Amino acid sequence: MKYTIFEDTRIGKRPYQQDRVAHWRTRDALFLVVADGMGGHAHGDVAAQIAVDCLGSAFNVEAKPGIADPDMFLYRAIGRAHAMIVHQSQRQGLADSPRTTVVACLVQAGYAFWSFIGDSRLYIIRDGRIVTRTRDHTPVQMLIDSGRIREEAAATHPDRNKLLQCLGGPRAPRVEPTAHARLAQNDIVLLCSDGFWGPLTQRQLLMGLLGKEMKKALPELVTLAETRAGARCDNVSVLAIEWHDRAVPAPVEPVTVPMDEMPTDVRDFSATDPDFMHMSDADIERQIAEIKKALKKHDSERK
Repeated sequence: MKYTIFEDTRIGKRPYQQDRVAHWRTRDALFLVVADGMGGHAHGDVAAQIAVDCLGSAFNVEAKPGIADPDMFLYRAIGRAHAMIVHQSQRQGLADSPRTTVVACLVQAGYAFWSFIGDSRLYIIRDGRIVTRTRDHTPVQMLIDSGRIREEAAATHPDRNKLLQCLGGPRAPRVEPTAHARLAQNDIVLLCSDGFWGPLTQRQLLMGLLGKEMKKALPELVTLAETRAGARCDNVSVLAIEWHDRAVPAPVEPVTVPMDEMPTDVRDFSATDPDFMHMSDADIERQIAEIKKALKKHDSERK
C-alpha cells in the first residue's frame, strides 16, 4: 500500500482537548480513527480515549496482517467501545456517563471501509469534488435530507450541537451498515471532528485542497476553521490519507451509496448483538483481560 498520511489536532478556544486521533498499520491494512468527546457531558475526553483504545486494540488483535471481515470488525469493535465506556462510568459511579462520537475507517486491498456514530465525518475527495461523505446522526442532517434547510445553513442552526446517537449514552447506538469504496489514485480519505468541518463550507474545503499537496493544504484548512469559528472555536481534529496506488481497473465512482442516497436501515446493537450490550461487569473484565493478553502476545511476536 502506498499513501501519504497527515494528522493534526488543536485545542481551539476550549479549556482542554477532548478529541482523540489515532491510526495503526500492518503490512496489508491501515486503520484510522477520530473520536470527539462530547463537551455537554462530563469526561468527554475519557470516553474518546476509551473508544480509541478499544478500536485500536481490536485492530492489533485481528489484523493478521489484514482484517478478514471488515464489516463485522467495525460493527463489533464499535459495539465493544460503547460497552466499555458504559462499564467504566458505572465502575466509577459517575452520575452522567461520558460520551463521544467516533468515525473509523479501515483501508486494505485498495478499498476503504468505514462506520461512524454521531457527527464526526469521513469524506472521500476525488478530482476536486466530494464523491461521498457520512451523514451526521443529527436533527440538522434530517432537515437537510428532507430539503427543509440547505447544507450551508447547518453551521448556524440552533440545533447544530444536538446528536441523535453517540457512544456511552443510555441507549445502545444503532449503526448503519458499513460503507465501502474502491480507492483511485490521488483520492483523499479525510476523517475529522465537527470542529474542522463545521466552520468550513464545502467549497472552502475543496478549494483549499485544490492544486496543493495534502500536507500543506490541510494545516491551512485547520487554521481557517479556527479563524472562522472565532472565540467559540471547538477542538479541531483531522486525520487524512492521500492514496497513491493505482486502481486496476481505475474506478469511475466509489463502490458505495452516494451521499444523497444513503441507506436508512440501521443495526441495533441491543437487539441483534446482546453479547455486547448486556455484558455483565465480570464478562467485560474477562474481555479486557483477553484483549490485554492477546496484545501482549501480538507485541512479542512482532519483536
